[in-house]
Order: sequence, then structure tokens, then C-alpha cells
Amino acid sequence: MNHWIIAPVILPALLAPLIAFVMRHDIVLARAASSVGTLALLAISVGLTIMAANGGVHVYYLGNWPAPFGIVLVLDRLSALMVLLTALLAVIVLFHAIATGWDKRGNHFHALFQFQLMGICGAFLTGDAFNLFVFFEVLLIASYGLMVHAGGKVRLQAGLQYVVMNLVGSTLFLFALGTLYASTGTLNIADLIVKVQESNAGDDGLIRVAAMLLLIVFGVKAALVPLHFWLPATYANAPAPVAALFAIMTKVGAYAIIRIHGMAFGPENPATGSLISDWLFVLALVTTAVGAIGVFGARRLGSLLSYAVIGSMGTLLLAVSAFDPYAITTALYYLVHSTFAAAALFLLADLIIARRGNDWLGVQPATVQNGLFAALFFAGAIAMAGMPPLSGFLGKLMILDALRSPEVIGWAWTAILLGSLLTILGFAQAGSGLFWKSTASTPSDMGKAADAPGDQAKSDTDRLATTALAIAPSMIALCVLAALTVMAGPVTTYLEATSAQLHDSSNYVDAVLNGNSREEK
Repeated sequence: MNHWIIAPVILPALLAPLIAFVMRHDIVLARAASSVGTLALLAISVGLTIMAANGGVHVYYLGNWPAPFGIVLVLDRLSALMVLLTALLAVIVLFHAIATGWDKRGNHFHALFQFQLMGICGAFLTGDAFNLFVFFEVLLIASYGLMVHAGGKVRLQAGLQYVVMNLVGSTLFLFALGTLYASTGTLNIADLIVKVQESNAGDDGLIRVAAMLLLIVFGVKAALVPLHFWLPATYANAPAPVAALFAIMTKVGAYAIIRIHGMAFGPENPATGSLISDWLFVLALVTTAVGAIGVFGARRLGSLLSYAVIGSMGTLLLAVSAFDPYAITTALYYLVHSTFAAAALFLLADLIIARRGNDWLGVQPATVQNGLFAALFFAGAIAMAGMPPLSGFLGKLMILDALRSPEVIGWAWTAILLGSLLTILGFAQAGSGLFWKSTASTPSDMGKAADAPGDQAKSDTDRLATTALAIAPSMIALCVLAALTVMAGPVTTYLEATSAQLHDSSNYVDAVLNGNSREEK
């Protein structure tokens, strides 16, 4: 067995308590440990992605117990991609938190951050549905702690709503797992693929119930309408680095749908047929519309970005609902794009709000470096809305191409194109109020004269230096989007191989259950 497969789970799991108990009162030491650990996670994830690129499925048997009886971690192209995506996002978010001082507003930010990474990486690597539930709970606990980081009544209220909604989802998850185990006798994903295919007609009803319950649970995580209402308040009121990290949280739900429903309960499965695909398409359609309308009607910057995330999840899940290789390829490309687009905008929003004093989208006096932030916000807005030349345009174009079948083209194209139009108008309206109409003088509290001209010049220089350090993570996220556009060909080639590997699950099943993994020639 290759022990590097478990490293993305073990590394943050060991680092988190070390930071919590030893370094919580030494912010310099905590920052150093968290930074080194997160960079190491990125390096490991790069290595795992290279390992998975040959097309083999690599299995880690905990305790050396064979599947389906023991716990397994599985590394294939999809899990490697998601772990790499998580690690790169974590590095960007962590350095923003350090540069802006968000991590100093509570003693446990870095410990909770590492626990969050443990839960996310574990969810992407696990080969067992029950352990997916376990890692979901780790995510819930850590994310709630990060959500209420720095306190505040509004943040606590939003955090309570977030926890209650996710606890309901966890309860349904247990019901779904119980139903699934009763009908198939297994919760190992590879074994589940085999057992569902070979199920008796008498068990089909229970299998369909379990599949629908799982869709509801994953729909909560993915903010799928009507299970989305926790997201606007949570993302809008969370600390900005936490909201940016949460950009990957909704993708955990999308990943679970692709992994479990796509491999075990897809349209080709005789027990479920097109049940999941039909329901997912309708719900994703409504989610796209709700997100676009929310963006257009938003009056706060946090709400604007939160509804943009909801709309992007609707677009992503529209592609997933087709459950064919090309559609999954387009969905994965858009998944990567939307994660960094949302993160960049939330990090930029943090800097904008810090200078304006609030997140209302009304006209206010111009702030320091108004033109720079206007340009960066414009880049993030066209990325999220799906306008050229950034990767959002390519992603939506590919999704439209994937949804050309006569049964769905009318509804899907209308939702995506009209949703994009409303999103563009919403961001244009917001940008106009935030920047272009803000022509009054800089507020007095941001430009008070010092006692001497030399002191004022030094103060301005220090502010600019701090801004350069704080704004770098946002610019890196935007540069990732640009790289995703320029490298669209090689990235799409990798994603095509990923979706083909998902569609033909025989290698996955053989590797997990028999220990055999066939590499591509």
C-alpha cells in the first residue's frame, strides 16, 4: 500500500490538536505551523494527482482489512483532483487570513482550519458511504467553529441556522444508510455498485428510497433548492476567509452526487433508472433561477456573492444531472472554475468591506485605491457571470453543448442563459454602486492628515504595503482562473479521462474488492 494516500487526512488531523493545545496563545507559532502544514498538503496533493494520472485506482486498506469489511481510502483521478483543489484553495485562504489579521480574532482559527481540511480531504478520499457520513460530521463541527469565529450576534444566529439544517441532513443521512444497508448489505461504494446492479426486484423500492434520501442529504450540502436557504445567511455573515473556504464545501455535495449517484444509481441502473437524473435536473433548474434572481435583487455584497454561489451550483448540477461522460467533464471543469471564482470574490469583498465600513451596495464615498478594487471586482464578476475571456465562459459554453438533447435543451439553455444575463446585470448594478458612482471624496477617517507631512507620507506607504500583502491571495485566485482559461485544453483532457474512469467503474470495483488496478496504456 502507498501510505501517501492517507497523508491528506493524517497531516491536518495531527496538526490541529498540536496547534490547539500547544500554540493557541502564540499566534506566530500557530501561523508558522499552519502555513507549513498547508503547503505540505499542497505538495502531497500534487504528488497524488501525478500518481492518479496514469488511470490506475489506488486503494489504502486501513488496518490491512480487505474490502468490503474494512475501511478503505481510494485514490482515483476524481479524488486526486478534489484534494488538489482543496489544498490550493486552502493555501490562498490561509494567507489571506494571516495577511488581514482574521486569524488573530480568536484562539482556535488555525486548529479549526486544519480540522476542516481533514474533513474535506477525508470526504474526497473515502471509499465507504458510512465514513463519508463521519467526515461530513467532522466538516460540520469544524465549519461551525469557523463560522462563529470572532463572534457577534448575527454570526451566531446564522451559525445556529447552519448547524440545525446540517444536523437534519445528518439525521437523514443515517436513515439513508440504514435503508441502503438493509437492501444491499453493504456500504462500501465499490461493493454497493455490484450489489445494486445484482439486486432483486423486491429490493428496488428500498434502493430507490435510499437513493432519494441520499440526494436530499447531498442536496443540503450543495445548496440545492429547496434546501438552499441556510447558505445566504451563512456565507454572507461568515468571516471572509471562512466564506472563501466554504466555496469548496458546496462542491463536497456535488462530488458525493457524482461519486455515489453517478456510479451506483445512474440512469443505466435498473433499480433507479432515470429517477435521480429527472429529479436532479428539475431541482438544478430551479436552483439556477433562484440564484440569478437573488443576485439581481441583492442589496448587500455578501448576499450578492452568496446567491451567485447558489446559481453556480445550479448550473453545475444541471450538467451532472445528465450523468454521461461529456456532461460530467463539463461539470468538473465548471466545478474547478466556480470554486476559485467564488473564493476570489469573497476575499475581495472582505477588503472592500474593510474600507467602506459596511457591505451595503448603495453609493458611498470612494475609498483608498478605488480604481484597483474596481478592476479586480470586474474581473471576478465576469468570471462568476460566465463572460469571456475567463474560464466561466468556457465552462458554461461546454455545459450548454453537453445539454443539447431534445428533452432538456429548451429548459436548460433558457435557465443558464437568462440566469447569466440576470447575474451580469446584478454584478453590474453592484459594481456601479460600489465603485463608479462613488465619486465623493475619500472619507475623513481614511485620510486624516498627520501632524507633519512626513508622517502622512509614511502612513500612506505603510497602508499601501499592507494592502499589497492582503490583496495578493485574491489576485492569485484570479490568476488561477486565467490559467484555467489558457490551459483549458490540457485540463479538459484530464477531466475527460476522469469522467471516462467514473463511467466505466469496473476498474474501481476490481481495485477495491480484489486489489487489482489496471493502468491506462
